[in-house]
Amino acid sequence: MLQIGILSTGIYLPEEFLTGKEIAELAGIPAPVVEKKMGIRKKHIPGPDDHTCEMGITAAKKAIAKAGIDPLEIDLVIYIGEEHKEYPLWTAGIKLQEEVGALNAWAFDVALRCGTTVMALKVAKSLMIADPGIRTVLLAGGYRNVDFIDYENPRTRFMFNLGAGGGALLLRKGHNENLLLETELITDGSFSEDVVVVSGGTKNPISVEAIEQRLNKLDVLDPEGMKQRLEQKSMDNFLKVIRESLRKSGYSEADLSYLAILHMKKSAHEYVLKELGLSEEQSIYLEDYGHIGQIDQILSLELALKEGKIKNGDVVVFVSAGIGYAWGATTIKWGKGD
Repeated sequence: MLQIGILSTGIYLPEEFLTGKEIAELAGIPAPVVEKKMGIRKKHIPGPDDHTCEMGITAAKKAIAKAGIDPLEIDLVIYIGEEHKEYPLWTAGIKLQEEVGALNAWAFDVALRCGTTVMALKVAKSLMIADPGIRTVLLAGGYRNVDFIDYENPRTRFMFNLGAGGGALLLRKGHNENLLLETELITDGSFSEDVVVVSGGTKNPISVEAIEQRLNKLDVLDPEGMKQRLEQKSMDNFLKVIRESLRKSGYSEADLSYLAILHMKKSAHEYVLKELGLSEEQSIYLEDYGHIGQIDQILSLELALKEGKIKNGDVVVFVSAGIGYAWGATTIKWGKGD
């Protein structure tokens, strides 16, 4: 059986951050609501040089150094960062490839909002299986959608946790460690226009008036409708992709050792762990980091390894949910293979 393993990871976090108390002041809501209910003690925000692709480049260089490989060994670069980046209409993966020295690779960008990393792992694995010439793949990118948050808009309160950072993963075919197993994805287009930046696309081009009306920020067009339609469905699909990813990988939820989960409100985080029969120790709540989009799973993995929460032979699941709406989970058998 063709095995694909994770060689290394890399994370970059900006030095600047916003505290829960500061967010509360900006939004005009009590600090305990932000810190306890939303679960944000602090979150990283971009400094003047923390551009989206640039943060991905820094994370990628860390992953390459950690793996101890020559960048010329990389056959493919997949950019997993956000579409909000240094320039519009720009393939960031090609810039990232150049900057890390992956001169023998080819590159492209993928996007599925906060579900991008999980989806990209499936794409990478499929390409590696299909193409004998692809042996080593770098997935890397950055995220700073915090730029689109208007703290005075209560409709976007559930996105006040958005932060900034970069992440990277290196995959290798024939690497019998940290095995990348099966991925499950669900997308539901009935939510596709619920959360948007109204101005800046072809429907509503950017204008002075649009900026004055803050139409260049994230907004929820039908907050009550979205809440009613999404709340239970989101949790159900969240659990469904985890269980299905495990099942397709030959495991059940009883085998799950660690869940690398995106940052969400505290009650939702606790609900997912309870439904899966997991203890608090089998995950990390990212209350000191905020939600760094599709970078959360890589960050959670790195933190768990540092804290000794993951050991050889453990079954690890990356799980994501992205606006649009998309849910995804990938199962990884950590450590040396049999």
